[in-house]
Amino acid sequence: MPTTRRTKPGGRSSAGLGLLLLLVAVSLTYRASAQSLRGSRASLDVQTAEAADHDFSYAVEPDEVLTLVRSGFLVPMHGNRDYRLQNVSFPFARPAVKLFVERLASQYRRACGQPLVVTSLTRPQSAQPHNASEQSVHPTGMALDLRRPSGRCRRWLEEALLSLESASVLEATAERSPPHYHVAVFPEKYQAYVDDLARREAPTPLRASGVYIVRPGDSLWEIARSHGTSSRTLQRANQLSSSRIHPGQRLRVPIQPR
Repeated sequence: MPTTRRTKPGGRSSAGLGLLLLLVAVSLTYRASAQSLRGSRASLDVQTAEAADHDFSYAVEPDEVLTLVRSGFLVPMHGNRDYRLQNVSFPFARPAVKLFVERLASQYRRACGQPLVVTSLTRPQSAQPHNASEQSVHPTGMALDLRRPSGRCRRWLEEALLSLESASVLEATAERSPPHYHVAVFPEKYQAYVDDLARREAPTPLRASGVYIVRPGDSLWEIARSHGTSSRTLQRANQLSSSRIHPGQRLRVPIQPR
């Protein structure tokens, strides 16, 4: 007569306990790998889950990248005094990625005295390198690659990436061939993180309103920062469903009372 495994009410069978211990081990392994920039299958799963949560499409061919640009889902990145592009075939990215690069590059230049180097942004699946993961989110526009510096600049950059990863606003991996950092930015979480910083830095309540006409190359975050507010506040004031803006657009901008 077959026996039946029994447990006490609220208790666990040995198999259930084993499964729980396995899940804990996987979780600890993921956390350890995430905090060392080693990367893991779990990290890739997190990145693809974020892309799915945002309903991001994966560009297969170059013309699909251009379609995303024309639709405003991807924005151009030209570089500035704080960062430069190196051999980037498709210089476009999600607005949150541009925001991330501009903020990180500004801090990096102050710390290291040199520009941050971006080596890849959006890549359609047809242009992926042979060693790219099938789960790569580069085709969605939410990922970028950064050249790996040396010495103290390398330490600074890795500490910055680890700090942002611990805030759950991105996933970063140190790749070996060629040596670089792969970074997947989580748009909504990163935007909320930046807005929270802006609120702390500019606690003065905003009352009056002005009008700003968007110029080519503007980002919502840049406009918000220059007016002492947050991009979330601008989105609410202008009933925007996202941070996408276009040249010539008129924005109501709250300003600080004098």
